[in-house]
Amino acid sequence: MLHARYERAPLPPARPETPPPTSADQPPQPDAESGAKQRDPFFDNAKYLTILLVGIGHAWDPLRADSRSAEALYYVVYTFHMPAFIIISGYLSRSFTGRPGQLQRLVTGVVVPYLVFETVYTFFMRWADNPEREFSYQQPGFALWFLVALFVWRITTPLWKSMRWPVPVSLAVALGASVTPSIGEDLNLMRVFQFLPFFVLGLQLRPEHFEIAKRRSMRVAAVPVSVLTLVFAYWAVPRMDKAWFLHDKSAEEMGVPSWVGATMYLALFGCAIVLTACFLAWVPRRRMWFTALGGGTLYAYLLHIYPIKLSREFDWYEMDWVDHPFSRVLITLIAMAMMTVLCTTFVQRLFRPVLEPKMEWFFKEDAVAKAKDRARKREPVDR
Repeated sequence: MLHARYERAPLPPARPETPPPTSADQPPQPDAESGAKQRDPFFDNAKYLTILLVGIGHAWDPLRADSRSAEALYYVVYTFHMPAFIIISGYLSRSFTGRPGQLQRLVTGVVVPYLVFETVYTFFMRWADNPEREFSYQQPGFALWFLVALFVWRITTPLWKSMRWPVPVSLAVALGASVTPSIGEDLNLMRVFQFLPFFVLGLQLRPEHFEIAKRRSMRVAAVPVSVLTLVFAYWAVPRMDKAWFLHDKSAEEMGVPSWVGATMYLALFGCAIVLTACFLAWVPRRRMWFTALGGGTLYAYLLHIYPIKLSREFDWYEMDWVDHPFSRVLITLIAMAMMTVLCTTFVQRLFRPVLEPKMEWFFKEDAVAKAKDRARKREPVDR
């Protein structure tokens, strides 16, 4: 949503008392049963804005070494942009119960895109960097860790929904992972576990919780909180490693005692929740020109991998014009434009066979669903 250091990403309608509408083309949306007309523009706006931050964060990464201010902004964005994306993803996964149709969409909308894009990414890196690069599906390439995580989180959703204290339990899992170096890099499980509490928190949220974030008082309070956060981030730049925000290493790998690693994790978790609340307070509630783009976040998340990697592998940031102060603004605008284009309907139609394959040949026919459909067709039409 890059070298291992750049792997961050990626993404992603609420109606009171009813399951949210969903579509397999978006990570934050598990089902497609309700119909697009019921979508809440607030969540589509939030998803679009978070995917913009994903692209901007990746574009900023090579620039931060030359500017303390740029690194401070980078720290702030990386504190909350993925947690916000994952919380929304969890909230929109509340209706997942493991029904056959939902499992099929999980395979076609998450597993298949992962296998396809991991294969394409391997060929891409063979061309751009290492002709001998091996296929290693157990080690996700740049940004693809999120699809692995989404599959694990979604498939375990019924378990988290059945627990009495799901958030504390998920925090215990994350803390355990943060102090366990033996987890290794397979399937990027360190990130899967450390970001898990945000998804579980999203599962527990209700529409009234988001109504709190929409209050005017919250929008006003978000201003001083954000300013203080930027000031603190500026102070922290020379004192803190950016790897803390990636959540892909244990305390031992970070070179600190376990208790320090656990404390840092809890501190960053709290900061992420606060900044996510500030972000949601500023998300427009009405339909905007970009609202429809919120339905294409998975496309932007996966497709932006290649221009970002090209910029690294072919040293685009080594060009002279990049050193100019104005270049940071220009690169930010380019990243925003890129992510916007990749969310468009045209791109969705073009890549839908890959990201939303029907695969009817792969699954058994759902006899129960077919019988219900026949019964609906036989019902008399009211006149």
